[in-house]
Amino acid sequence: MCGFAGFSDRIHALEEKKQILRRMTDRIIHRGPDMDGQYFDDDAGLGFRRLSIIDLSEAGRQPMANEDGSIALVFNGEIYNFEELRAQLVTAGHTFVSHTDSEVVLHGYEEYGTDILSRLRGMFAFVIRDTKKDLYFGARDIFGIKPHYYCKNADGTFLFGSEIKSFLEHPSFEKRVNPNALRAYLTLQYSSGEDTFFAGVKKLPPAHYYLYRGGEIETHPYWDTVFTKENKSFAEFVDDVDRVVNESVKAHRISDVRVGSFLSGGVDSSYITAALHPDETFSVGFDHGNDKFFDETDYAKELSDILGIRNYKKIITPDECFDAFSDIQYYMDEPQSNPSSVPLYFLAGLAKEHVTVVLSGEGADEIFAGYDWYNDTKEVRKFKKAVPAPVRRALASAVKPLPAFKGRSFLLRASGRPEDYFMGEALVFPSGEAADVLTSTYRGGKSADEIVADVYREVGDKDELTKKQYLDMHLWLPGDILLKADKMSMAHSLELRVPFLDKEVMEQAEKIPAEYKVNDIDTKYVLRQAANRTLPDAWANRKKAGFPVPIRHWLREEKYYSHVKNYFTAPYAAEFFDTEKINALLDDHYHGKANNARKVWTVFTFLVWYERFFILE
Repeated sequence: MCGFAGFSDRIHALEEKKQILRRMTDRIIHRGPDMDGQYFDDDAGLGFRRLSIIDLSEAGRQPMANEDGSIALVFNGEIYNFEELRAQLVTAGHTFVSHTDSEVVLHGYEEYGTDILSRLRGMFAFVIRDTKKDLYFGARDIFGIKPHYYCKNADGTFLFGSEIKSFLEHPSFEKRVNPNALRAYLTLQYSSGEDTFFAGVKKLPPAHYYLYRGGEIETHPYWDTVFTKENKSFAEFVDDVDRVVNESVKAHRISDVRVGSFLSGGVDSSYITAALHPDETFSVGFDHGNDKFFDETDYAKELSDILGIRNYKKIITPDECFDAFSDIQYYMDEPQSNPSSVPLYFLAGLAKEHVTVVLSGEGADEIFAGYDWYNDTKEVRKFKKAVPAPVRRALASAVKPLPAFKGRSFLLRASGRPEDYFMGEALVFPSGEAADVLTSTYRGGKSADEIVADVYREVGDKDELTKKQYLDMHLWLPGDILLKADKMSMAHSLELRVPFLDKEVMEQAEKIPAEYKVNDIDTKYVLRQAANRTLPDAWANRKKAGFPVPIRHWLREEKYYSHVKNYFTAPYAAEFFDTEKINALLDDHYHGKANNARKVWTVFTFLVWYERFFILE
């Protein structure tokens, strides 16, 4: 696990480039404190920071070049089938000087060109500089586990890297807020699509690659999930899932450093932990009186004891959270208001005290359908059986344009069309309300509704559950879940691996019929049954809690209310928001008139991010 930064730059002299690149990689030293390196040619500058995981020797140093120096690579991630690919490339005549997976990608590109992507099993973002073809080949893994940003500046320089903050050190980069990013963010709580909160900076989408040459960039998809039902019994699917998950965990444990696992009280991390059986597990929670909803560490400790594993836990205080929040947004690069990023930051810090690699349970809910929103309530199921689909859809079409009223949400959910009601796992400000609290300058860009509609069009002929999963896999998973997993772990120089988000696990998940994933009994039912072969019933069947954070309660305490109030009344807040309206949201929540916690936290997060990057920088 590492970080890279680089550029195509024919403007600055070599000595200037060296200094610029050094500053760029110093910005992301947290991603790789063990080694650094630089590569230059007449056009390119490639910089690297290494967190040594596999082949800890100098032979693993990056940037890495081929035998004649015509091709150079910077690579972030892990390739779990690299030994198999290495053997094939050796047979084909390639010479290796290290035992790293990075060198496999380098020689794989020599052998297969961009088709190497279809052969890789793992998480990755990389850039290859091919001097013979005078091009840059950049790519990102199929799920978007590892980040990859790029930017073409007004003077023709081209920047790329693992984190946007490295771009701030290049003299050609102009730091500006993207005025089209805030509207959809207020609804979804994360930056969606290819554009970012920094004007001109783009995210390479998951399962895409780009070719940059002659000042022009072309992006291409190379993979997409295809849900196809396979005719098997439920028991056979349980067998397949259990087998492939255990195989994935085995592949993900490859390391030359210590490996542990994150552990909550839920089935996902518990299943991974039981399959991995590491020496240590790590858990965090919040002390909020007698309310154990915010603290699952007892469950984690109990399972660790059953498995004979040592568990380390930390109880986080609200003061710690607010004190760290500016740093959290700095490491995040863009505002991201999912409150769970806060405990994840502390969890990664705890784990880093003992290990360098952790396995975690991200992705199971998306590919095996674990969210409550994927299931119908009893009332909706009954209504669907009693009322024909055309009538339900007509009713939904009639009420959709209307303001909120009792029963509107029920009728939309009963339509059977997630396009009518499902925007993913987060919906903070409805689109109209999001625009209403913004100043005119920041109401541009696509609304969340438009962004979601673009994704749904790709699966217009699929069933209701598949549409929801597809939407979350393309928006929520890379934009929220995986973004915070990468950024919060790398803030502490910790490699986080996600065995559920594996190409071979996905190939099994795609084949499972909807009724085996979500039914009257539970969500991600087939996964729970597979996990139950290893886990006690209480862990296999426990309802999902997520990573709950008591922000609703904190924002009703004078100390934290006042802290947020300082941001809401800061002079720069008025550039973006109707401050009367956002302060009314905060005050109403503080006085118990409404539960506006998520709305307040989403605005607060943006203002903290803006202060960190545009006021304090």
